[in-house]
Amino acid sequence: MSAFQAPAGRYAPSPSGDLHFGNLRTAVLAWLFARQTGRNFYLRVEDIDSERSSAESAQRQIEDLQMLGLDFDPPVMYQHDRGDAYADALSRLDTYECYCTRRDIREAASAPHAQPGMYPGTCRDLSEEQRAFRRSELHAEGRLPAIRLRAHVKEWTVRDFYQGEYTGPVDDVILKRGGRIDQAQAGDWAYNLAVVVDDGYQGVDQVVRGDDLLFSAPAQAYLADRLGLTVPVYIHVPLVVGPEGRRLAKRDGAVTLREMLAGKSVEDVVSQIAESLGYVGVSSVQELLEEFDPAQLSREPWLWTPQQPEGF
Repeated sequence: MSAFQAPAGRYAPSPSGDLHFGNLRTAVLAWLFARQTGRNFYLRVEDIDSERSSAESAQRQIEDLQMLGLDFDPPVMYQHDRGDAYADALSRLDTYECYCTRRDIREAASAPHAQPGMYPGTCRDLSEEQRAFRRSELHAEGRLPAIRLRAHVKEWTVRDFYQGEYTGPVDDVILKRGGRIDQAQAGDWAYNLAVVVDDGYQGVDQVVRGDDLLFSAPAQAYLADRLGLTVPVYIHVPLVVGPEGRRLAKRDGAVTLREMLAGKSVEDVVSQIAESLGYVGVSSVQELLEEFDPAQLSREPWLWTPQQPEGF
């Protein structure tokens, strides 16, 4: 049962490094959409990937967002504390063990008539004898199987603020990752399960994120439906891209807030974010909140250029 009250929005970064300009822009947009509609706004630290996440990175990200002027309703949630909730959700779903390696999935995906990016269902209909054999093989190698959702639909429709109704494919997504038996831990929970369970728990009914994630919304919405949770309204916003037209990354230069602050003020950075959203002469997120019009947001990616205009 949720201790939170809807409606709410959220920003949920993975603490695997400092946030870059594109991450910061999306965070500001998530905050703007939530605050303009009277929603609570939560920060969730998506740290279930223990190999890539760190407490130091999470703290730096929180400090960076606060430096921009963003405020969050308490508490900050950490996914590494949520294992019991994920286990409870898993127990209420129709699932099966998957014994495939990444190589198995790649080879199956390259077969004729395979749907790119979708799990082909290799382990879905194995007999009990076949499962026992595959399970014993994995155990002999010191590994555990993954757990997948047994989806009962091929596609699902979601509502997106900019796209309208969007229908996309649904496959048997991983809910709990496999791994070595001697290294099994809470971090084995998969993103698709964790994000849906946490959104439901926090009463999140508005999800703002990059439009490269639109493809994943149908499967997550279907999973929420299976768990009896409210399916959020999605707002997929354009990305920031680097000079080569790819999603902005650290390879594109001094793109993190702390790097940018070596030659600029926080107000300069906020002003650049505001300009990327179509607002000139705005140097605080509170000013931006007063002027922001969601309908006027460009649907095109915003191009990051290492050399900013003179005076910026």
